[in-house]
Amino acid sequence: MVAVGIVIVSFNTSELLCACLQSLRACTLAHRTVVVDNASTDDSVAQVRRRFPDVQVHALPQNRGFAAANNIGLRLLGYTQPGAADDPLAELLLCDSADPRRPADRSGIVPPPWVLLLNPDTVVAPGAIEALVAFLQEHPRIGLVGPSLLNPDGSMQTAAFRFPTLTMSLLEVFPPGEVLPGRLYNSWWHGRYPQERQGDAPFPIDHPLGACMLVRGAVIETLGGFDERYFLYSEEIEWCWRIRQAGWAIWQVPQAQVMHVGGAATQQFRHRMFVELHRSRYRFFVQHYAPSFGQMHRFITRMGMLRAVLQTWWAFLNRKISLQEHRARLWAYGMVRQL
Repeated sequence: MVAVGIVIVSFNTSELLCACLQSLRACTLAHRTVVVDNASTDDSVAQVRRRFPDVQVHALPQNRGFAAANNIGLRLLGYTQPGAADDPLAELLLCDSADPRRPADRSGIVPPPWVLLLNPDTVVAPGAIEALVAFLQEHPRIGLVGPSLLNPDGSMQTAAFRFPTLTMSLLEVFPPGEVLPGRLYNSWWHGRYPQERQGDAPFPIDHPLGACMLVRGAVIETLGGFDERYFLYSEEIEWCWRIRQAGWAIWQVPQAQVMHVGGAATQQFRHRMFVELHRSRYRFFVQHYAPSFGQMHRFITRMGMLRAVLQTWWAFLNRKISLQEHRARLWAYGMVRQL
C-alpha cells in the first residue's frame, strides 16, 4: 500500500526536476510520484519518462497555474474534490496523458494517507519525508507540516511565515532594508519567526513556503485542494488559512531538511510573475479579511508602485537599466496599480 503520494508541478525545469526525482529515491516509505507538467516547452516530460519510468507524468496542453495543476495531481492520486465535476478540462483527467484518446485506468486507486506537495527545484534530504510523516503520526490534530529549507550553499532559507498583514504589505513595497538594514526583514513584523527558527524543535506556524508541504489525507478529503483562482503565488497561504479555520494546526519540523533553489520557473517571466504575486495577494485580502483591509492593502500597494516607477525612471536616466528593462518594469508597475 502506498503511504505517501507525491505531487510535483513542473514548468520548464527539466534538469532540476530530474535532480528532485533522483533525491526521492532515498525515501524508504512506499510512495507514488505524480508529475503534472504545465505545458513546458523544454524536454521535461521526455526526460522524466525516459529516466524515471516509475513516475506518472501528466502533460497538460496549456499552463493552468500552480493551484490547478496541484489539484490535478491530487485527483490522479485518487482524491475527489468539491467542484471537480464543473472543471471545463475535467475530461482531461480521464485520459492517458501519453495518448489523450485512450481512457486512463484509475480503477482501484486508494488515496494515500499522506501527500507531499513538492516544487521541482528542490532536493529532499534522506530521511526528511520520513521525519515529516512521523511527526504527523504522533500529532493527530496537526494537518500540515513543512520542513526546513536550505539554499544551495547550505544557508538557512526562510520557510515559515505568518498570515499576511497590512504591516507586511507596507514592508514589501517599501523595503525595510533601505531604512533599517536587516532589523525588520526577518522580524515578526515582516511575517517571520526569528526566535523559533534558531532552534531544532518543531514549532507552530501560520503557513510554510509552498515549495514543500506534507498534508494529511483527511485534510484534503474534508477541505479539498487549492483555490484555482490563484494562478500563482499565495495559493498555499489561502489553503493554509482554510486548514487553520477548520481547526487543524500547522507546524514546521526543522529536523526535516530540503534544499530549495527558488524561482527557477518564475524567473523566466519575472515581470509577469511580479504582477501575479500582487494579484494573488490582493485576492487573499479581499477573500478573507474585512473590506477595509483590502482597500488599505490596495492603497499601500499603489503608493509602492508609484515609488517604484520613480525609481525606475531614475535608474533608466542614469543608465543603470536598459530601455527594454525600463519598459518591462513600467508595464508591470502599471498593471499592479490597476488591480
